[in-house]
Amino acid sequence: MNDFLWVEKYRPTTIEETILPKSLKDVFAKIIEKGEVPNMLFTGTAGLGKTTVAKAICKELDLDYIVINGSEEGNIDTLRGKIRQFASSVSLQGGYKVVILDEADYLNPQSTQPALRAFIEEFSNNCRFILTCNFKNRIIEPLHSRCGVYEFNTSKKDMVDLVGQFFKRFTSILDDEDIEYDNKAAADLVMKYAPDWRRVLNEGQRNAISGLGVHANNIGVSSNTVISLAKYLKDKNFKSMRRWVVDNVDMDTNSIFRGLYDNMNELVEAQSIPQLVLILADYQYKDAFVADHELNVVACMTEIMAQVQFKGNLS
Repeated sequence: MNDFLWVEKYRPTTIEETILPKSLKDVFAKIIEKGEVPNMLFTGTAGLGKTTVAKAICKELDLDYIVINGSEEGNIDTLRGKIRQFASSVSLQGGYKVVILDEADYLNPQSTQPALRAFIEEFSNNCRFILTCNFKNRIIEPLHSRCGVYEFNTSKKDMVDLVGQFFKRFTSILDDEDIEYDNKAAADLVMKYAPDWRRVLNEGQRNAISGLGVHANNIGVSSNTVISLAKYLKDKNFKSMRRWVVDNVDMDTNSIFRGLYDNMNELVEAQSIPQLVLILADYQYKDAFVADHELNVVACMTEIMAQVQFKGNLS
């Protein structure tokens, strides 16, 4: 399975291979140089390389490590059992071990996170902990104080260089996979999702699997497609709207929300634009957490259908 998914197949295995702001990359390079891993908390939005960096540090220092996903294995008993079993045994490499706790902000702050604090203290002699999270304000202060906090933020100045690096990486992957593409479409895809590099690879692979390649006519949802959706919403044609969502939701839910937002002046009466923006923002936020993206998009379109007034002549 790992050989199939580009995000795993092409995941960097060293800090040098990662695409990060230079200042942050230098910090991790010094950790490798010293050979000492502190307890760390990596924070930043999805797809920036937090888990990749954690794994790369362990691999470069030849440390035993385990990855536990907080959103999937966050039950306190499961967490306790996995950590205790791993941390209690002696490392085959002779050094300390590392627990990488991915998406730690999904852990219950009243029960599981305090328990994690106790684990960090209990196994401090032979185990280090690297926590990753999207929202650091969801991590309790006692965990903050026991970890060095590393912000995976990207400034506008850094972004130009990082986009250039990732464009080269992305087109190299497309070449390796023998996928047809044009440079502008590849650049547009990188720019669209930067700095979420994981999303770029996932979208590129999705297009590759479908046989479409990476070309301008299949990056995101086109204006003509959005107009078709708007006509169904205007006519309150729920059946056709739902069919449209089913046909397009696997493309990219953000593109659906963004498509309506980018074209709202041409599609929606002026007095309804504020309401449309509020609805889109609400459901786009929810989309990051829901299990069923199709249902979330249909619910969004249903609310727009009920509350937003579209212009009379849509073409």
